[in-house]
Amino acid sequence: MTRTFLQGGRVVALAIGAMAFVAGCGGGAQQQSAETPAPANPSGVATTTNAPWPVKTREQLDLWLHGFAMVQADTTRVPFFRRGYRDQMVVEKNRRGVTTLLDQNRAQLAARFAMNRNLVGAQFAALYFGSWDEMQRAIAIFLQAQGDPGRARDQQQQQIIAFFAQSFNTPADRDWLELFSRSLADEYTKFYHEYWIQEQRARGPVLAAVDSLWQGVYRPKFQTYLSRTQQESGDFLLSLPLDGEGRTVSAGKRENSIAVEFPESPRQAVEAVYVFAHEAVGAVANQAVIDNVTPAERREGRADRMQSAAAVRGGALLIQRVAPELLDGYSRFYLRAAGVTPSGDVAAALASTFPITDAIRDAIGRQLDTVLGGI
Repeated sequence: MTRTFLQGGRVVALAIGAMAFVAGCGGGAQQQSAETPAPANPSGVATTTNAPWPVKTREQLDLWLHGFAMVQADTTRVPFFRRGYRDQMVVEKNRRGVTTLLDQNRAQLAARFAMNRNLVGAQFAALYFGSWDEMQRAIAIFLQAQGDPGRARDQQQQQIIAFFAQSFNTPADRDWLELFSRSLADEYTKFYHEYWIQEQRARGPVLAAVDSLWQGVYRPKFQTYLSRTQQESGDFLLSLPLDGEGRTVSAGKRENSIAVEFPESPRQAVEAVYVFAHEAVGAVANQAVIDNVTPAERREGRADRMQSAAAVRGGALLIQRVAPELLDGYSRFYLRAAGVTPSGDVAAALASTFPITDAIRDAIGRQLDTVLGGI
């Protein structure tokens, strides 16, 4: 799932300006958490850092997505989050005897979410910040200004306010953000920070396996496509709450972030590559949908419904061209994500589970052939 908060080049300046400012700003912000921020790689595993698309983890991203997973109904064909994630977290917190403001305020947060589905887009915000403390300070600036850039002290604050205003542009939405961020801060202090560190250490061998498979085998196969689609480099992020629907933001040829599922075991490491392919082809798939639906279909919401299927099918078309040995596994992974067990032809099952028009399929294929021409 791909998202930019602003159209065109302004999104780059906005994101960089926001991050640079919150990293150095002082007063007028929420109090920082008493917890010590997690080290960049708490697993202790040395991953490849001197090559494009290094494999990493980010605590603030997982925390932010965890919060959404705990309050958001997840009914999409390819789930926004790992199936059963919320129930698993409830069991884990009960085992530890922990209750937080996120638990206490869940019903209120979920009610507003059900009323305004545009809040889904706010999931991407954490990809623009370097830590949870930075993000808290930025949210505080936005809330203190009541979402009005005219109340900013300087241009950098204006950028921060404009950034969040795209997802929280009404008083009710800002009230939701205040309650959500306050609840999430309590969740972080009482539960999630410790849980996240423990999971990173336990999954160190998985991180190492993904890094080895990606940098040693598959990144070189994908690199031509990535370089020719303004995705030459970026951060390949493994995220605990995610499943087949990743999160992608693009802020320049070498400033991209793609977050994918964090596989549960080293033997499942290739699943991270499947989701990366699905995300990397997202812009091509989305454009193919836009170009091949009518205005009436767009008004009816058909384009939005078809974009998810187009990304899955587009990922298969990309893999077919650059790493065909992964195609069967990719197809079975996304069928499983959709709750489908194929009984015969896997390719046919993928096509019927994620239907798109021939025109959209052919448009994706033509664009991929153009991009990969000469290989």
